[in-house]
Formats: sequence, structure tokens, C-alpha cells
Amino acid sequence: MKVVFLKNVEGTAQVGEVKEVKNGFARNYLLPRGLAAPAIEPYLTRAQGRASKEVKRQEEFDRDATALAGRIEGSRISIPARVGEQGKLYGSVTSVHIAAEVAKLLGDDEFDHRKVLLPEAIKEVGLQPVRLRLTRNVEASVEVEVFAEGEEPGAALAEEEASEAEAEEEAEVEETPEPEATAAGDEVADQDETAVEPESEQEGADEDERREEV
Repeated sequence: MKVVFLKNVEGTAQVGEVKEVKNGFARNYLLPRGLAAPAIEPYLTRAQGRASKEVKRQEEFDRDATALAGRIEGSRISIPARVGEQGKLYGSVTSVHIAAEVAKLLGDDEFDHRKVLLPEAIKEVGLQPVRLRLTRNVEASVEVEVFAEGEEPGAALAEEEASEAEAEEEAEVEETPEPEATAAGDEVADQDETAVEPESEQEGADEDERREEV
């Protein structure tokens, strides 16, 4: 069945779109809820009018979201958690926890956790980027740091960075080649060896003269 959408249906269509859908989906879900109507007049004209209004409304949302994204883009939020061995958490940090911290960052009472695009719950300490979908067209990114309760935010990260820097320095020292002997140095050595020979010959001649005198 061909229908025109009267409202946005997430993952399916936007208001004003005309699409071919399965009969059962249209009759059992879209049509009874007023989400779509048969693609005929006057529904087509009604849908076009709603689509124009939706475009303007979305533009306003996007303008506000862009300003909001400028406030939070690249910000770091820190979340304490109970930590076991090897930095593993007792439990996990979810989009709900992150949304609560984003709300604090913005000075709002709440932030919709469905706007937090977290592929899976965080289960260990560390720092990772998390994207936020503010509107359909506007996103922002924040850094989420999970740290152990009782520690200061950033302490584990600073220690990790220091260890990495130390490891890099050790690697550089190991890779430094031994200085090679220069050609000039070889020539000096050859000259020293040559200088000894005349002295040895002179000593031999003196010894021969003493034997003849005796």
C-alpha cells in the first residue's frame, strides 16, 4: 500500500514522504494511529503543509542545538565508580549516568539519556569519547572519564601517561646506536704503530755494536 506520512516515524519516514509499505503495517499500525494516510487527495495536500511546518520547526531546533553543542563540545565529565581488580568496575556506567552528568554540565535538571550514543555500557576505568545526538542533524562529543572512588579525577590518567612517556624514553635509549670509530681515529692508531718500529730497529743496531766491541 502506498501511504503519505502525516507524522515523523523514527526509522521509517518523515512527515510528507510518500512510501510503499506492507498492507499489514499500514492497516494495523500507521493508519489507526494517524501516522499516515492513503496517498490520495486531500491527504497529500495536508501532508505537504505539515512537512513545511516541520522543516521550519527542525531548523529552529537545529539552531538551538548548534549553540548547545558549542558549549559542550570536547568537554570532559568525570564519573566515580567502585573498582575491583585490574580497573574493572563493580557494575557499569550507562547512558543514564552520562546523561545526568551532561545535565549538570549544562546547568539543566535533566538530559535525555536516549541522546547519549553509547554502543555499550562502560565497565572499566579510563577515558573515552562519547557522542551526543542533540537533534536529528546536530551532534556533539564529550570525553567521559571513569575513575575509582576515593581517587582524584585524572590521577589514573596522569599515571598512565607518565608510564607511557617513561617507556618511550627507554625505547629511545635502547635504539641509540654505539658510536663508530672514525677514519681519523684509525689513521692515528696506524701512525702510533708505525712510530714504534724505528725505535725497535735502533735498539737492535745498538745491541749489535756492543757485541762487536766485546
